[in-house]
Amino acid sequence: MGSLHVLEHPLIQHKLSILRDKNTGVKEFREIVGEISALMCYEATRNLPTKEVEIETPVAPATVRVLAGKKLAIVPILRAGLGMVDSMINLIPSAKVGHIGLYRDPETHEPVEYYCKMPPDISERQVFVVDPMLATGGSASAAITLLKEKYGCRHIILMDIIASPEGIAVIRKDHPDVDLFVAAVDEKLNEHAYIVPGLGDAGDRIFGTK
Repeated sequence: MGSLHVLEHPLIQHKLSILRDKNTGVKEFREIVGEISALMCYEATRNLPTKEVEIETPVAPATVRVLAGKKLAIVPILRAGLGMVDSMINLIPSAKVGHIGLYRDPETHEPVEYYCKMPPDISERQVFVVDPMLATGGSASAAITLLKEKYGCRHIILMDIIASPEGIAVIRKDHPDVDLFVAAVDEKLNEHAYIVPGLGDAGDRIFGTK
């Protein structure tokens, strides 16, 4: 059974306050998204399995712990999810990266797939699905369903910087086996399916588009 993890670390919360500020520029916004993603990745990988190996330090033999062969993959939901990838790769450079392109229909608010490309061994990997905002939950749920049904993925973690209660409820209902890591749970969705208070459109703020 998956769990909801709200990461209330002071560094994450401080950086999140910068993201929320409408006066934060593109360069700083992009950098802070990466910094928060790295901190969240640190927490989300806390339970990766390790094993003991023997090495030689410059001083003496030592028994140390290394990752126990668990292969990882990062799957951003395009396009805003791209802003979370590089900082995660810096922490786990052996991870492979897949991409899922989804956009939200402006009338129905339902996700529409337009691109999907995965590593060939994605089903064998621990998959981190990443997107800065979990609003309606439709895109994240559709992405996870795609990974399960088309690629056979069984070990999936969802990482979002800000989530709405409505989006969390959708993931819990559709994918109760998936762990969800978020930096904040906001108040609600407005009539346009934007998170309140949120931070606006994450993709536009990361890439400087409007």
